[in-house]
Amino acid sequence: MAYECPNLIGLKDGTGNMQDLNDTIKTVGDRLVYIGGVPTAEIVAEAYMAIGVNTYSSAVFNFVPDLANLFYQNLRAGKREIIAQITNEFFIPFVRLRSRNKGYAVSLIKAGAKLIDRSAGDVRSPLVMPTPEEVDQLQQIIEKSKALVSSLNS
Repeated sequence: MAYECPNLIGLKDGTGNMQDLNDTIKTVGDRLVYIGGVPTAEIVAEAYMAIGVNTYSSAVFNFVPDLANLFYQNLRAGKREIIAQITNEFFIPFVRLRSRNKGYAVSLIKAGAKLIDRSAGDVRSPLVMPTPEEVDQLQQIIEKSKALVSSLNS
């Protein structure tokens, strides 16, 4: 199928269904470039790498670019201890906050961008922005990420 469409060059996964994605990769092979695209793709980045997806789109890059780059560099270098530390200290708390509301995969990114003075505006209905308390929690997660980047870079 993919061979019948020569201008099809890649597949971006937005489901996180590793079984189906692995089936596609093993069936189609290196005919396509595979990109991870689930919300907060870093949380499954190691699983993506294991099946041949070596890159992903990072939504958190919009408000913690240094951390996103540090994570990716260490992922590619196979530094599992650093990946575990970043995952435990940033991504797990962020994903837990994101899981509070279905639309927060978008809303929290916009809130994070606003917190670093790079606002892209609020979400449109039916999505909602995080509550003030959740924005405070996001601010704390961002502050912890800055400290984490600083400690890992020293």
